[in-house]
Amino acid sequence: MALIAGALAAGACVGASSLPTPRTLIVRSGTRISADAGRLDEIDVWVRAQLDNINFDPSFLVVSSSTPVQTYPWDGLEVGRDTVAVLVYPGAPETRDFLNIYGHFHLMKRMGRLEEFLPEAFDAEGYELERAILARTSDAWLYARALFDHAPYGPLDELLFSHENGYLDAFILTARPEEFDEERDTWLAENPGRAEEYARWFLATFETDPPGRRQLD
Repeated sequence: MALIAGALAAGACVGASSLPTPRTLIVRSGTRISADAGRLDEIDVWVRAQLDNINFDPSFLVVSSSTPVQTYPWDGLEVGRDTVAVLVYPGAPETRDFLNIYGHFHLMKRMGRLEEFLPEAFDAEGYELERAILARTSDAWLYARALFDHAPYGPLDELLFSHENGYLDAFILTARPEEFDEERDTWLAENPGRAEEYARWFLATFETDPPGRRQLD
């Protein structure tokens, strides 16, 4: 937390050129992703602005509650009129800012302020909105891992690697089939074989079944 906070403060003074050199990310299976420095410069701008808003805007509150197990960003999310609660695993405290970003997007939607932070999807609803928010959350975690060497965290790494490899829809719709049942049915019909392709890729990458399928065997 202190490392990224210090880097963000420095970036505010001297600009994105001061950002560290991006590093390649790798999981135990050997699967790698590389981050483009120019893309990370762009992410830096909105991550810094969003964290400033979370930390200093007195009109709302983002609450981080402890959870004894690793959870996905949407697990335990509670959005009120001017408060949002997210779950943070104490063993990975560096994830707090990025889970707060996920919750903040949802709260800004509730408060009618999403255009300030997610202009490309400010009027989206349902699955379209959730997909846009998770894509941004993935980008923020890429930024943290590639630039500031944040430790791996299973749920966010799964989101990140799925997104970067073109499996974001598969990741969400496999993990949350009941919540987005109509969208999943449409996706399956339009992408025959894609669900099994994703499941094979996920197993090869993370050496476990994807969320939403682990309890089926």
